Amino acid sequence: MAGFHVMADARGMHVQPTVRRITTSDLWDALRLGFEDFWAKPSHYVFLCLIYPIVGLILTQWTSGANAIQLIYPLMSGFALVGPFAALGLYEISRRRELGMNTSWRHAFDVRRSSAIPSIAVIGVMLVALFLLWLYTAQSIYTGLFGDQPPASIGGFIRDVLTTSKGWTLILAGNAAGFVFAVIVLATTVVAFPLLLDRDVGAVSAIETSARAVMANPLQMALWGLLVAVLLVIGSIPLFAGLAVVMPVLGHATWHLYRKVVEPERAQQIRRPM
Repeated sequence: MAGFHVMADARGMHVQPTVRRITTSDLWDALRLGFEDFWAKPSHYVFLCLIYPIVGLILTQWTSGANAIQLIYPLMSGFALVGPFAALGLYEISRRRELGMNTSWRHAFDVRRSSAIPSIAVIGVMLVALFLLWLYTAQSIYTGLFGDQPPASIGGFIRDVLTTSKGWTLILAGNAAGFVFAVIVLATTVVAFPLLLDRDVGAVSAIETSARAVMANPLQMALWGLLVAVLLVIGSIPLFAGLAVVMPVLGHATWHLYRKVVEPERAQQIRRPM
């Protein structure tokens, strides 16, 4: 590591990788390639990603035991907010497989040797902060509608949500707030972590490149965000067990999406001092 650097690259420069325009077929191709990466050694990847259903079950048990049943859905949907950071090891495996290197599951932890770790950590902290802010927002919406008293039971909570006007307001307001958080995460990190693993460009450039990728491909990125959300919901329904497959496929697919959206390093780049 050429000195501790976060905001810019090791030379103190702000790199602006060239962003391509993509098509909807590129999204499906990224998913296909992600599945191929997963299928190459699925036992390794499932083992690596068992942490996601385990954590999901723990969080569900915690919210139920702590009289915070109303936070189960926000916690489930919150996987989409921290997912880009949680999938770091999967990006690394796809990167190594692309280069023809050994792709044992142990290499997922090689990200700790990346010179971009400080920048990765900064964006990771940002996502965790957004996740916590989302939970606070969800709780505030519930409290504003139902008061400070937590739900007495899961059945009673579901009945109140589905059969009362307050419940429908909770659904609409909660999902609207969640949509805002999801857009922020998508716009700032859709290619940020793969870019930092591929090239140490600094946190500012990684976030800016993600934003430019979304602005250059608004419809495609909106569809990508929808696909991620739908697949995460599907993976969460059977007691989060499906996340052991959905998460690695999406993680690998995100790497391939990055390759399609961002020009290789050899392409012309604009650099300016920070």
